[in-house]
Amino acid sequence: MIVKVLIVDDHEVVRRGLVSLLKESPVRVCGEASGADEAVRLARKLKPDVILLDVLLDGGDSLDSLKRLRAAAGDARIVMLSAFDNPTYVARAVSGGAHDYLLKTATRSEIIAAITGAAQGATPTRSGQLRRMASTMSRREAASSGGVQLTPRETQVIRLVAMGLSNQEIADSLEISVETVKEHVQNLLRKISLGDRTQAAVWALRHGLA
Repeated sequence: MIVKVLIVDDHEVVRRGLVSLLKESPVRVCGEASGADEAVRLARKLKPDVILLDVLLDGGDSLDSLKRLRAAAGDARIVMLSAFDNPTYVARAVSGGAHDYLLKTATRSEIIAAITGAAQGATPTRSGQLRRMASTMSRREAASSGGVQLTPRETQVIRLVAMGLSNQEIADSLEISVETVKEHVQNLLRKISLGDRTQAAVWALRHGLA
């Protein structure tokens, strides 16, 4: 099975390196883009199986473009390839619907496995950061810390708050409404007797919840 991949990275040397790395593999590079707008246009035109997307594009991060790119790409799956092992980036990638998140230190075989696995709808690779983060985000156990008993949902919400996700991103991750997220956050702040989200994030980190 040949997998068509669209490479999106604003550094030409990285794109050229990936093209070379993927030669003589089941992955065929069908196009290259240096920015989000170009990636959306090529995704519509080329209909790749997988989009290999760098986290940083055009001087900012590409995570805000994930939903737009997914909409343009149809059934294509998105694999993030990043130089940054940043939990907030990984959490936002999960929220935005990325299939996997690899570091640029990944080996050739790991990158090929992530691309072919994404095309087949397989679970994220063990070498990727997304499997670890998705597992953390999906845990439903109740937490008891500092004498405060949290419900399973409150535990999920405060973990995502600590990762830096917005209310909308938390809602997307947990498949609940933004209003429900706001209610959970307010309940958490009252329960823990804290003033804002930053304090809640610090509390979660101190108690091993993030």
